[in-house]
Amino acid sequence: MFVAIVQIPMAKRPRDAAVDSARKSAPTYTALGAKGLLKKYYLNGEAGGGGVYLWESEAAARAWYTPDWEKRMEAAFGAKPKVTYYDNHVIVDNEAGQVKVEE
Repeated sequence: MFVAIVQIPMAKRPRDAAVDSARKSAPTYTALGAKGLLKKYYLNGEAGGGGVYLWESEAAARAWYTPDWEKRMEAAFGAKPKVTYYDNHVIVDNEAGQVKVEE
């Protein structure tokens, strides 16, 4: 698994506004399942907005975060997004009661 964290410097939105925005964009990310996106967690906080994305591979993640994507995000949110990439080797899943080591 590969993790990308997107941070967009912006003001924290009220919960209802954040949920409404997420619901509107969710079909885009649902469709990305066919391109390797496993999960997206929407972020809304004092440090800004963005998301935590879990991808099948680094290649799948990097294929999404293109210069055109960056321009669309900047136009939509009025700020340039920052993407940080991480390899993920170990997962602690307390809901499943297991520790999983990625092969």
